Amino acid sequence: MSPSASTDPARIAEVNRPERVRAQIAELRRSTPAAEPAPPVETAERTAPYDLVFRGRRILTTAGITDREIGVRAGTIVAIEPYGHGLQGTQVIDLADDETLIPGLVDTHVHINEPGRTDWEGFATATKAAAAGGVTTVIDMPLNSIPSTVNGPALELKRLVAEGQAYVDLGFWGGAVPGNLNDLRELHDAGAFGFKCFLLHSGVDEFPHLEPDELEEYLRVLASYDALMIVHAEDSRAIDRAPQPDGDVYAKFLASRPRGAENLAIAEVIERTRWTGARTHILHLSSSDALPMLASAKADGLDITVETCPHYLTLMAEEIPNGGTAYKCCPPIREIGNREQLWQGLLDGTIDYIASDHSPSTLELKDLENGDFGVAWGGIASVQLGLSLVWTEARRRDISLEQVVEWMASKPADRVRLRSKGRLALGYDADLAVFAADDAYVVDAAKLHHKNPLTPYHGKTISGVVRQTFVRGRLVDFETPHGRQLSRGID
Repeated sequence: MSPSASTDPARIAEVNRPERVRAQIAELRRSTPAAEPAPPVETAERTAPYDLVFRGRRILTTAGITDREIGVRAGTIVAIEPYGHGLQGTQVIDLADDETLIPGLVDTHVHINEPGRTDWEGFATATKAAAAGGVTTVIDMPLNSIPSTVNGPALELKRLVAEGQAYVDLGFWGGAVPGNLNDLRELHDAGAFGFKCFLLHSGVDEFPHLEPDELEEYLRVLASYDALMIVHAEDSRAIDRAPQPDGDVYAKFLASRPRGAENLAIAEVIERTRWTGARTHILHLSSSDALPMLASAKADGLDITVETCPHYLTLMAEEIPNGGTAYKCCPPIREIGNREQLWQGLLDGTIDYIASDHSPSTLELKDLENGDFGVAWGGIASVQLGLSLVWTEARRRDISLEQVVEWMASKPADRVRLRSKGRLALGYDADLAVFAADDAYVVDAAKLHHKNPLTPYHGKTISGVVRQTFVRGRLVDFETPHGRQLSRGID
């Protein structure tokens, strides 16, 4: 992926033009039969104070893992009592001795790609995968779909297409691209959780990148209404001067995306955040070199947060085979020493949380036949596996399950201001997962729910099995989607 040939706002791709998108919406509405009014939901007569009760010796509350009984009514946690209290529910679930009830995870970095590239991924398959991995809320990225979510009509189209397909709750990011500065407030007011930009070519022409001065201009506007900018931080100039990644040698691909490209771009984001007073977030940190300056920025009081991803915490460059394009992602998986520094960054709080960066494509785009890293699409599909992957590595380091869930549920929920997600606490949505931490399984790509059966983890044994997932107190059965669309400030 090379930098864009032009960032002229007048050359934003035709596919994103609002008039064109409005025509798509009108056509979709014409071609979709009007839905008949839904019949009243038949609910069993309440014979107990609660719709659903969980009882178990291992319940992960805000006080840690303890024995509790949890009462759920109308999708909300309304009672937390000592084990043995005897809460009565229309449905009662007694956890097995090896099961822990945990808050559902919140994944703020998922590329669903629908509409436009639904052969890569779609709402149904992505959210099934999420549910199978204990993820109960996802926020969809604004690019790889066509159109990109860079104006109000594009968000309206995406919501229309997603309706009735999601198995977990679903929110949307907006996109910040050259020329759409005046569209951002409309997206913000329509419920977008914030805005994503790139500082180099995004990989798709319809989502061009911002130059650093443009980033600063956009941040000043976003700061005026307290919106969050999330940034793919790699410097286009550094990538231009790096070696080309052509061929099947992973070391050559790694050299084409040097740490310095990340470090330079992150330095730009830090200083532009400082100058504007905006809220910013660094996506998918892979360079541990950037940790000291990020820690310094936080110490200075900047409103900047950082995520990393399961693949940077579990994989290492030294073990990636030549031709192994299933491992290709941008920024890349780096060396083992770098990986260990990322873990330290999580432990000391420099890195705030973990998100999947679930970024699938078709098998053909991964160039599996030739294994050419210069040709293959960069992205790893892991939304179903993230909890087990991180837990497998965390327990080797004597890191608690409570800490893992904080990194993957409460911290991301807090950053995007999801006020009823990410915790097992009174008043929160009953988004819950039954997790067998000591169970294990071998990853089989063909059995994963995401659309294209490819993962770099195929054949690996990992710890921790999600046995059941509940979204607002309702068991995900993988047959009937009951996910709800979320808006910023309303969840």
